[in-house]
Amino acid sequence: MASLKIWLHAFRLRTLPLAFSSILMGGFVAYSQGYSNPKVLILAFITTLFLQILSNLANDFGDSDKGTDNQNRIGPERTVQSGAISRSAMLKAIVAFSTLSLISGISLIYFAFGSDYLIKSLLFLLAGIASIIAALKYTMGKSAYGYRGLGDLFVFIFFGLLAVGGTYFLIAGEFNFWVLLPASTLGFFATGVLNLNNLRDHENDKLSGKNTLIVKFGFEKGQYYHLMLIIGGIAFMAYYIFMFYTTNWWWLEMLTLPLFFLNIKAVMNNNDPRALDPELKKLALTTALFTLLFGLGLFL
Repeated sequence: MASLKIWLHAFRLRTLPLAFSSILMGGFVAYSQGYSNPKVLILAFITTLFLQILSNLANDFGDSDKGTDNQNRIGPERTVQSGAISRSAMLKAIVAFSTLSLISGISLIYFAFGSDYLIKSLLFLLAGIASIIAALKYTMGKSAYGYRGLGDLFVFIFFGLLAVGGTYFLIAGEFNFWVLLPASTLGFFATGVLNLNNLRDHENDKLSGKNTLIVKFGFEKGQYYHLMLIIGGIAFMAYYIFMFYTTNWWWLEMLTLPLFFLNIKAVMNNNDPRALDPELKKLALTTALFTLLFGLGLFL
């Protein structure tokens, strides 16, 4: 049996700050408009934890099953490919975290809406089931969307629009069109992290038949695509702040701009995909800091 240390490695907990940032942003935007529900926010974090681990386990299994995880891959060694965790054990873990995600998601919906809003509850239940399927189908199965260049779109939707907008809706009980601006910002930044991953592994992905956008359009266009993602995320949030953020500390999250620009510089001046690996963690943590500073500005 695999040890706890090996399972924690498979969980890839370093991906959690990015996932949690989306929930925090939704909670902060709701709070800025006078809505607060700590129970819902905590359950949203727990559900996101289970979904993110599920996604990481499914990715580990799917890429190994398709031969994408091999000796040519630049990123961290995966557990199924290395033999540290057996295929059967990984499949059991995937089933377990799918179940935990569903249970946690149902609890989240109940605490948000109770038994009074059947339509809203059903819509969010469908969204939760869609999130589980999306986590599984990124690399698993014959029709894995990550192998058809659709990963970027799904990350933008689930890490941005659904995570931020959904958290806001669960807390506020209503939808606000303007929430799509900070939701898009987090979606752009999360897609930027995926793009760094795809830039790093584009050569091995191409040989393995994983047709990411970088494989389809090339490394150089992928660099400019990364530039647009980061600038787009900053621009969307700046416009939202200009429209609604009226505290004296409205500028606080903009202290992270030098970190974003350093990330852009590292990508645009790069000719060695291996050097991009540290940039994934840096961008994820910069996104988390950006979100925390946005929230901090609400309390000062």
